[in-house]
Amino acid sequence: MIYLQLFWAFFVSNILGYGGGPASIPLIQNEVVNHYQWLTVNEFGEILAVANALPSPIATKLAGYIGYEVAGVTGAAVGLLATVAPTAIAMIVLMNFMGLFKSAPQVKAMTQSVRPIVTVLLGTMTFEFFLGAVEGIGWMHTAILAAAAFFLLEKWKIHPAFVIAASMGYGIVFIR
Repeated sequence: MIYLQLFWAFFVSNILGYGGGPASIPLIQNEVVNHYQWLTVNEFGEILAVANALPSPIATKLAGYIGYEVAGVTGAAVGLLATVAPTAIAMIVLMNFMGLFKSAPQVKAMTQSVRPIVTVLLGTMTFEFFLGAVEGIGWMHTAILAAAAFFLLEKWKIHPAFVIAASMGYGIVFIR
């Protein structure tokens, strides 16, 4: 039964996550944290941070890791299959229709209408992570890390992997 739950959680998240990783992440979080309760919000946030630092699509990394944590190697394989299956099915089915509808105003309107929805989903997830950080390490450490991350990422254009590594170092040294 756990394999079916793993498959369904990642299949639904990725079939509804129109727009790739940013759209899928809140849906995956909802399934693994809220629905099946395999992880807490903080655990999901930590996994997401590490997964963002690694190359390749974010959804496959999350599926592989969470699948492995829940049901071992077979769980990782099921999670990966469920993550890749919606895209593979869509590519096979929709490739024939691509040329017919690519300039249709309905398709353009659909892609434009998805952007604010994804923004709200990511904002909600960020707010939940922020509350979890404040609750876990306190507002002062959270503010220091948030300000440092902002300046490193936005002002000095440091790669996110280095910012994550620096944040981990900060946590090792100052937060115990």
